[in-house]
Amino acid sequence: MKHAIFYVFFGLFLFSGCTGQEKTESIIPKEAKFKSIEERQKESIKSQGARTFTTPQGFMNFRYAAKKATPGVVHIKSTLSIKSAPELPDFFRDFFGDDFLRRNNPYQEQSPRIEKGSASGVIITADGYIVTNNHVVDNANELEIVLHDQRSYKAKVIGTDPATDLALLKIEEKGLTFVEFGNSDSVEVGDMVLAVGNPFNLASTVTAGIVSAKARNINILTDRAAIESYIQTDAAVNRGNSGGALVDVTGRLIGINSAISTPTGVYAGYSFAIPVEIVKKTIDDLLRYGKVMRGYLGVIISDMNGQKAKALGIDITSGVMVDSLQENGAAMRAGIKVKDIIIKLDNRKVSTSTELRELITRHKPGEQVSVTLIRDRKEKTLAVTLMPLQEIVVAKDGEEILMKLGIEVEKINEKEKHNLGIDGGIKVLRISKGIISFYTNMREGFIVTKVNGKRVNNEEDFIQELKNSKGGTMLEGVYADLSGTYYYAFGL
Repeated sequence: MKHAIFYVFFGLFLFSGCTGQEKTESIIPKEAKFKSIEERQKESIKSQGARTFTTPQGFMNFRYAAKKATPGVVHIKSTLSIKSAPELPDFFRDFFGDDFLRRNNPYQEQSPRIEKGSASGVIITADGYIVTNNHVVDNANELEIVLHDQRSYKAKVIGTDPATDLALLKIEEKGLTFVEFGNSDSVEVGDMVLAVGNPFNLASTVTAGIVSAKARNINILTDRAAIESYIQTDAAVNRGNSGGALVDVTGRLIGINSAISTPTGVYAGYSFAIPVEIVKKTIDDLLRYGKVMRGYLGVIISDMNGQKAKALGIDITSGVMVDSLQENGAAMRAGIKVKDIIIKLDNRKVSTSTELRELITRHKPGEQVSVTLIRDRKEKTLAVTLMPLQEIVVAKDGEEILMKLGIEVEKINEKEKHNLGIDGGIKVLRISKGIISFYTNMREGFIVTKVNGKRVNNEEDFIQELKNSKGGTMLEGVYADLSGTYYYAFGL
């Protein structure tokens, strides 16, 4: 099903820059006596008295964890609104005809408008709050929650967060069995874990594996502010497992299963879960504010490696290098400089940009973090007050147009030109929410060679032709792995 699970076929491990501005007091409303989901869990456990967790006896025995977690994992059945074929603007219909896109776009959606989806969710409070993936509920007309004992309820969406691919739902019921939060920070590579969900509509399925890696970025989310820092496991996960639980051997929740790496569309060895420490922050914000409040450093960074260390004349190969700074952003105001190497955040070791981004995303605008860095071969610690993304100033010419389209682009290199037999063009690196994803079925990797019949050789040409467009816009180009020329039409 469309929303059963994400698949990763190929992925670049990328890190987007974080930027921000001031004035956080208007971003976060003041509200007294808010109880987090974790606090609610503890109160419920205390009142129940008998709900305790102890490490099970016997090596490789998962009965305890399965019994604890399975009743708290639900089956989500959704009725989805499927995007119909985009209409060709009148400007182009006169020249190409109504069936132009169908004939020239192999990725054109021809599915019915309504489709049934099947996935999983995790009960996190006794009064019916449920966490699942955003891609499970995205575009859903109706959500039905089926409990472990086959009771069925209609669910309300409390909030969604495409950046982490999480959603918070609510059903009207009391006294439900929930899955207690664990701590994903304490999980280590090699730990045994269980995945609980409903693959292929097989209710309450439990699979086991180990943690294969942490802080894994697989570049699958399309949101421009996407945060990927997955727990990678070899527990079998398939269609229908999306939104299900990843638990430790005591039955505590350490992650929400979200994606698999596969060349076939079914499990092929590795699966990926959102760490519960990200889940806690996200769902509390959705419940309290209706959206997620994130603080940003205001930096563009990259992972350290041997080559960079040699160029800088240092022997540090682990950490995160600051490549550039947002003008007047949080990092710049705190005194962070280009070529600084961040090695700790709040006294926690940081080895990669993915780890740093995961730690930053747990904080709100206005909160202060301690950044430990290496500068001129000396260790230095700075206090940084994070800023909100909402107040980013668009500095780059044409950035607003690209954001409106929902794409990121780059100029193609000489080798690509030669292989494709073209003179120039720009490659669509990433597609997020915007005009392109809504009105076309373009896929990432499309190389734009012409805009409205005029050649483009670089990003500047592309932006200028888009600015010159009046009414309909036609992109013409090629794919590296397909023959022929393809066209995408939309209105700006």
